[in-house]
Amino acid sequence: MQHLPSSSRLRRAGLVATLATVIAPFAIAEDAKPAPAADAKPTMVPTDMFSIPEGMEITVWATSPLFSNPTNIDVDRDGDIWVAEGVNYRGKFGRRKEGDRIMVLSDSDGDGKADKSHVFVQEEFLIAPLGVSVIDNKIIVAMTPDMIVYTDVNRNKVFDQGDTREVLLTGFNGRNHDHSLHSTTVGPDGLWYFNAGNCGSVFTDKSGKTFRVGSPYNPQKMPGGELLFKSSDIGGEKSDDGHVYLGGFTARMNADGTNVQIIGHNYRNSYEQTVTSVGDVFQNDNDDPPCCRVANILEYGNAGFASRDGKRSWQADLRPGQSKPIAHWRSEDPGTMPPGDVYGGGSPTGIVYYENGALGDKWSGLLLSCEPGRNVVFGYLPKPDGAGFKLDRTDWVNTNSERKFTGSDFTGGKWDGQLHTQFRPSDVSVGADGAIYIADWFDGRVGGHQTLDDGITGTIYRIAPKGFKPTNPKFDEKTIDGLITALKSPAINVRAIGFNGLKAQGDKAIPALVALQGDANAYLAARATWLLAQLGPAGVAKVAPQLKDKDDGKRLVAYRALRRANVDVLKMATAMAADASAGVRREVALTMRDLPVGSDTVAILAQVAKGFDGKDRAYLDALGIGATNKTKELYAVLAKDAGAPEAWSDAFAWIAWRLGSPEAVPGLKARALSAALTGPQRKLAMDALAFIQDKSAADAMIDIAGAQGFPHKSMATWWLINRLNNEWKDFGVREALKASGVYDPEKVVIQPMPAPPAPTEPSKLLASEALKLTGNAAAGQTRIAVCYTCHVIGKTGADFGPDLTMFGKTQPKDVVIDAIINPSKDISHGYDASTVVTEAGNIDGIVLSSADPVIVKSMGGLVQTIPKSKVKEIKKLGRSLMFGPEMMGLDHQALADIAAYLASDIK
Repeated sequence: MQHLPSSSRLRRAGLVATLATVIAPFAIAEDAKPAPAADAKPTMVPTDMFSIPEGMEITVWATSPLFSNPTNIDVDRDGDIWVAEGVNYRGKFGRRKEGDRIMVLSDSDGDGKADKSHVFVQEEFLIAPLGVSVIDNKIIVAMTPDMIVYTDVNRNKVFDQGDTREVLLTGFNGRNHDHSLHSTTVGPDGLWYFNAGNCGSVFTDKSGKTFRVGSPYNPQKMPGGELLFKSSDIGGEKSDDGHVYLGGFTARMNADGTNVQIIGHNYRNSYEQTVTSVGDVFQNDNDDPPCCRVANILEYGNAGFASRDGKRSWQADLRPGQSKPIAHWRSEDPGTMPPGDVYGGGSPTGIVYYENGALGDKWSGLLLSCEPGRNVVFGYLPKPDGAGFKLDRTDWVNTNSERKFTGSDFTGGKWDGQLHTQFRPSDVSVGADGAIYIADWFDGRVGGHQTLDDGITGTIYRIAPKGFKPTNPKFDEKTIDGLITALKSPAINVRAIGFNGLKAQGDKAIPALVALQGDANAYLAARATWLLAQLGPAGVAKVAPQLKDKDDGKRLVAYRALRRANVDVLKMATAMAADASAGVRREVALTMRDLPVGSDTVAILAQVAKGFDGKDRAYLDALGIGATNKTKELYAVLAKDAGAPEAWSDAFAWIAWRLGSPEAVPGLKARALSAALTGPQRKLAMDALAFIQDKSAADAMIDIAGAQGFPHKSMATWWLINRLNNEWKDFGVREALKASGVYDPEKVVIQPMPAPPAPTEPSKLLASEALKLTGNAAAGQTRIAVCYTCHVIGKTGADFGPDLTMFGKTQPKDVVIDAIINPSKDISHGYDASTVVTEAGNIDGIVLSSADPVIVKSMGGLVQTIPKSKVKEIKKLGRSLMFGPEMMGLDHQALADIAAYLASDIK
């Protein structure tokens, strides 16, 4: 830990602002604002362009120059909003040479609008930090490769003399990269929850456990950043807890950095998580277009973005006939949790769960998820659905594109009719006053490698009932009543003050917490239950009776709270394994994951298995997670009552699919070959075999592929080719395929697919000229046909480059047109082109797998499987494969027409 008793040591810490500068607040008087230039561009989206729920109003709470480019926000006990700034984001690195800042914004006069701001800390080390969390006087900043904890010892909200700076954890890859470390949230159990994207991580917690989290995705080095390692080099390695974790992940830990536990993994880039007072964890996750999602994290669940060995992308395992959303999250693979609401293209960011506050009971249980790629904040009211959740999506806040703004905005600037596309919500929080606060990055571009707003602006909007008058409940943390008030705060991280303070009070806090247990708001009641479970025998005595409550939610919270407190876990699990609630039984199954195999744990899982209805995928995956290192024993117990393979119930067939026990191979093979079963039943058995890493499964698949009359012969052959150099590489599959003539590497015919030559000189077309023209969407639909060779647009086109269906609706025209003129300027993640050099010729395209065989997809969507022995070299191409606009016969009018079509409602 680094102590800062003097300004000299402050400089040694890399802090560039002097104390006097840091301490001085920045306030803007209305009459001091400079008059805008006549041709000035807008700096925010006007509030009358927003669509919001009936009965609500949206106001501007703060805007630039009080702060700049917000990447993340949090709220403290006083209602002040802390902002992590990203002025040096990506391609704009170096705009602020002193480093980025953590700002504190205040509404000093209580009129509902911030009027002051000041710098908490500024360092050269801070380059677009993606997370700021305020937990009492500890400010956690996510600045890859470090999780930094600044302790504001004197509580003046300025990092100055006597304060401390500690790197709590380090080893997160991808500095100045979106797919890296994000913000921290306090859960109802008092633990800290955080996540990171799939740049990769190798970090050691304060207990000495090292976690190695890799994947096939190797990030680019970003401006101002560095890479610690190659993520693919550690993909599939075990962490010190004995488990394999992949890609992006969510973890929880003690506040001192000890006892890290990864509770979900194999994401692409989940920007943030939110933890409800019931203990449910929700997230959103980015995509290789078009498969963004909002989901519940099933504890210890695998989201499916990479193959389970950490070596292959989802494109390499895309099965014939699978849709992109299914393949992207491997939803038809055993061992992946339900993907939630997969809504298509986008770039999700902040997320929060509203439980109590200004919005009233109607909105209690509201999940809000920012989607800057679509200029919207989605709203959900998650409902338990078996062991999972039903997530019905609404546009809770959005900029209404039907009311395109063409006049002067209130700063005096002009716009071209697409101001609604500038709304880029980067985060959303519940304020200490119970209102909703949304941070807007405000930019013509989102994601990728650039930002277009050279004004480095941003705005924080407040949403509350009409006529709302902000009141921030004050509390005295020296009293139990004050701490109860803190625990009841609408602001998530403020509750930690109440939790920790009441826990320190011990038995003296129990009466007040028991009273809170009776609150009509189930979330407030749950907060009391979690804490009581950690207050020793007297507290546990107030929680244990709720295990028998008639309310499913109360039983669930009681079970979770007692389990986290490690109170008679096996005894409790045994008693609850046949509970009426699928959600409770799910928790019982998950409890078994890290307990040793034994008659008690297997019996508990067998009891949970009896409650599976044959349909609930969340329940099934929880059972499989709980059976980790116990699959053989559990399968043996369940198989005793399953009968002959043809007589298996659908429920048991699915359980066999999920467990993947080698002991199930004879039964699965028999079902696959049985003409008495339906086509889907036979296919399920075949697919189950493909995920059993045992020679008996490979041999069974070879027999099935050669069986006369088997209706899925081509799929069985596909599985054999897919598996021959990964999970079944040592099982003789290659030799069997060659002997049967199905796949002989020596006889593979390679089709050269060279890309069109790169333009010898820059395009003479100018976006500025095309923007002067009025686009015709009907004409654009005709002219865009030249793009179908590489892109899906609506229901037409080849699956090669990014899906463009939503691109023009979420980006300004200048961005769309510039992308056509300069296609290599901003290549989407996952679409970097390579050249596969072979004796037969070069194949330019996207390498889906560089193993043996090499799998490459070329323009037009052609996929070739090439033996590694025939590949001389694979090298990055360094440019887009797209034709230049002149080669496609485009002129300025065609560009305007195409932009108009892409901005329309494409079916």
